[in-house]
Amino acid sequence: MLSFISIIAYILVPSLRISTAVDSIVVSHSISDGMTLVSQEGTFELGFFSPGSSNKRYLGIWYKKIPIRTVVWVANRQTSINGTSGILILNNTGSLVLSQNGTVVWCTAPQEHAKKPVAQLLDSGNLVVQDEEDANQEAYLWQSFDYPSDTMLPGMKIGWDLRDGLNRRLTAWKSPEDPSPGDFSWGIEIYNYPESVMYKGIEKYYRPGPWNGLYPSGTPELKPNSLFDFNFVFDQDEVYYTYTLRTNSLVSILVMNQTSYVRHRYVWVETDQNWKIYASRPGDYCDTFGLCGANGNCITTDSPVCQCLRGFRPKSPATWILMDWSQGCVRKKPLSCKSKRKDGFLKVSGLKLPDTSHTWLDQTIGLEKCRTKCLNNCSCMAYTNSDIRGKGSGCAIWFGDLIDIRQMPVGGQDLYIRMDASELTEEAEQGHKKLTKTIIASIAVASSGMLILVCFYIHKVCKNNNDEVKNVHEDENNEKHSGDLDLPLLDLSTIVNATGNFSINNKIGEGGFGLVYRGKLVNGQEIAVKRLSKSSGQGMTELKNEVKLVAKLQHRNLVKLLGCCIEGEEQMLVYEYMSNSSLDSFIFDETKGKVLDWSKRYHIICGIARGLLYLHQDSRLRIVHRDLKASNVLLDDMLNPKISDFGMARTFGGDQTEGSTNRVVGTYGYMAPEYAIDGVFSIKSDVFSFGILLLEIISGKRNRGFYHANHSQNLIGHAWRKWKEGNVLELIDKNIEGSCIASEVVRCVHISLLCVEEHAEDRPSMSSVVLMLPSEMELPKPKQPGFYLTKFSMQANSSQPEFGTSNEITITQLIAR
Repeated sequence: MLSFISIIAYILVPSLRISTAVDSIVVSHSISDGMTLVSQEGTFELGFFSPGSSNKRYLGIWYKKIPIRTVVWVANRQTSINGTSGILILNNTGSLVLSQNGTVVWCTAPQEHAKKPVAQLLDSGNLVVQDEEDANQEAYLWQSFDYPSDTMLPGMKIGWDLRDGLNRRLTAWKSPEDPSPGDFSWGIEIYNYPESVMYKGIEKYYRPGPWNGLYPSGTPELKPNSLFDFNFVFDQDEVYYTYTLRTNSLVSILVMNQTSYVRHRYVWVETDQNWKIYASRPGDYCDTFGLCGANGNCITTDSPVCQCLRGFRPKSPATWILMDWSQGCVRKKPLSCKSKRKDGFLKVSGLKLPDTSHTWLDQTIGLEKCRTKCLNNCSCMAYTNSDIRGKGSGCAIWFGDLIDIRQMPVGGQDLYIRMDASELTEEAEQGHKKLTKTIIASIAVASSGMLILVCFYIHKVCKNNNDEVKNVHEDENNEKHSGDLDLPLLDLSTIVNATGNFSINNKIGEGGFGLVYRGKLVNGQEIAVKRLSKSSGQGMTELKNEVKLVAKLQHRNLVKLLGCCIEGEEQMLVYEYMSNSSLDSFIFDETKGKVLDWSKRYHIICGIARGLLYLHQDSRLRIVHRDLKASNVLLDDMLNPKISDFGMARTFGGDQTEGSTNRVVGTYGYMAPEYAIDGVFSIKSDVFSFGILLLEIISGKRNRGFYHANHSQNLIGHAWRKWKEGNVLELIDKNIEGSCIASEVVRCVHISLLCVEEHAEDRPSMSSVVLMLPSEMELPKPKQPGFYLTKFSMQANSSQPEFGTSNEITITQLIAR
């Protein structure tokens, strides 16, 4: 009766709506559009809403006290309501029924009928149906927590109730305007050794590794913290993950994001009145499921990131070198399995454990019995403890290939991988030799008596002390002589002969470094030679920088450095020859531009994006190119793009994300505002350059020097104008009008405008760009771009030249800071 009176008051007396909040409804009572339920302490609210700019109506739950509308659950995700005719009732069987004009849009199916059902919105955000006459008020007949949308709230369970087959999983909204289920989801797979998995469609996308008693094996950084407690439950009745907040004053949620294909943990910051990202998954390139194929190990600090596990080799060396690791690795010495005595196990530490699809689990035995069980089963390929707490317990066994392993920077687990005995012997000998050499090198400056004691201690390995010390010193001397130039050194005479004494007929280009010549070595290999000009502002510093970086980079979309030549005043770099020269020679040429139809241009765009992603995320160090432009993208005979010219590149280590310099280098027209004006550079300044390059590839026009009869804006400004007018297709180069796919072009322009936004923090990362390009996911609206006017004087120094000079030579400029 009280609930009934409250609803009547809510309808008839609008002024009472704030003070007479209702948290529940009883049989035959309803909630119509414009009415809401509010949980007892005012934390959550249930009602009808329209997402984003959509006019469609949905029944949902959101935070009541947070000013930013944050919807955490949607009832009718699959079927929207047109207009405000939606109504929610609770019928006498205990079912919630959402209808529109007499047509059922959505309804619940309680596990059993209630004598006196009531539906209530709890302060946990859980909408529940229960029997008022049941003494156990937590014996819910139905609850929204069992049917989550894209958001996980504290106290919610993600996983299985094995008693009734209920599978609770998160599924992202299709877009900010459409809460219907997208293709990005997260749940628990109930293998013998269960684990959580994110999916993109039906394909596995990311897995944090199986639970090891403390955390998922691939997330050792997930430690007890002041924000929340977490747990994984696995018994005969349930398998699920859950978390709870440590204090009621905190607000934190997990949300699946379809746009970026990332699951974010957000924390509400009251002082900022905004949500802040606390953690995200997946976190880096090595989190990509199965990136390195079968028996591969992803190591973020290595280049390339994929390495075969010890005792394995690439199945296809040719494709492996080309950064295609999908075929994975095979054993160097196959297992015969004729006698278990011929097999053993190699311990590999610090790993995220492999995919558990094909596993066996026994939580009652320890590591020794686990080893015996694995050794006695010819199909067993690896084993480890399933619980690492204390001294370890439980036994997990893998069958078949080992998939989705990564080396953890810290933490991780031991995995014992089955090997042929002879392979183990070789591994042991190599390990002993390496250990011996390391110890000897480290004490080379110590007394001879100490050196003898150490060698005696490792006498089984160190068979010849003098030879080992000699080898160490030889290695040191070789390193001193090679210095920074970890590349073959070519004689000047070799270069002179190859280029016809730098014949003008062999000149194929020039830049800030100097001239570039085509040549051919005596073995027939074609080369491109960059020869430092004496008048160039660049010199040995840039040459060494390029050698140190490019020599260690391996990616199909980066140019390959073959060697260098330093004799007298001559300083030269020798590259693989690109038969189709640079990208600018095509897209800015009316005749050659016809060679690049849309499909070829799109292929080039995606290749450049992948190359930048490798530099920013997947190479050994984070690398900022600082001079990305059309003339620094070379094309091979198959028109595959290769990023070149790393003389201006800078590296970041660890968690560093940006740097600053008094020496601004690069090319006007491609520089990001924060770099050109303040000397601040980051991976986002490369993203800005990529956005410019993307517009140039689509339009066939240069950003600098762009002219339009109706306005004085540059290419960025022109594109921004066309975007706001809804006339994006007018940007298209006439050479590709007949071959372009309109939706792809519009998407690429959209991405380019996101990349050239004025503020660096607003621009997407290259990992996001690579995901955006081929997908159909909803993209955020672009904000105003930077440098969208024809000229922009750098305020830091009014004496500097304005944007708009006629050439694209790389510049080096000191600015006042």
